[in-house]
Amino acid sequence: MKSLPKIMVAPNGARRTKADHPALPMTIGETVAAAVACHEAGADGLHAHVRDESGAHVLDAGLYRELLTEMREQVPKMAVQITTEAVGKYSPAEQRKLVHDVVPEFISIAVREMIPEDPSGEVRDFYSWTREAGIAVQHILYSAEDLGRFYKMVELDVFGGHEHQLLFVLGRYAEQQESVPSDLDPFLATMADASLELELDWGVCAFGHRETDCLVHAISNGGKARIGFENGLWNKSGELAADNADRVRELVAAVSC
Repeated sequence: MKSLPKIMVAPNGARRTKADHPALPMTIGETVAAAVACHEAGADGLHAHVRDESGAHVLDAGLYRELLTEMREQVPKMAVQITTEAVGKYSPAEQRKLVHDVVPEFISIAVREMIPEDPSGEVRDFYSWTREAGIAVQHILYSAEDLGRFYKMVELDVFGGHEHQLLFVLGRYAEQQESVPSDLDPFLATMADASLELELDWGVCAFGHRETDCLVHAISNGGKARIGFENGLWNKSGELAADNADRVRELVAAVSC
């Protein structure tokens, strides 16, 4: 299975707009330009969202294909992961259709959004198809309870295999959310207590002013990092970052010390 980039930039997400930061990319052109700058700053992957003409997050296969084409032309060495994030309006079937229509190299899927308590044949077939298609699925987990549920799905052979990519989300999409490095500890404890022998390629994203501290903590514990304006707009100093590349440069400097 293809491994996760060590530093993946998430430059916009599904919710923020230029009202939150004027350098937040909204169009495909702006997203690609941000990706190029972040790659030069040290990021080796892009976690991509696309927006419609009104600026709303959409699961649009055509827009994703356009983005992927532009990325291959302008920054071919940068991995691109697209998202199936539901934002409360897309069904699991619509999320699966996006992946079928685009067939990306990397995809992120929230376990709690995609998989009901009793996984259906459609869900099992979907994950089986992603393996056959060579699509690297990163399972998004919002809590240690989500991680426990992931292990349960592994035991039920929903995903297949023993190599998996995970993203631990520290915090929530909530106003004034401030994550701290210790928010990672319940995930680490759950992994340490697990009886299953798996090869887990895991990373972290974190909300708020201490994003850098949280990601350094993750990397020091063997994980990887997803950084950018989707989750945090501020440098460690508390000052608003100039742009996404500014956030990447700070993290690269912090982990190089």
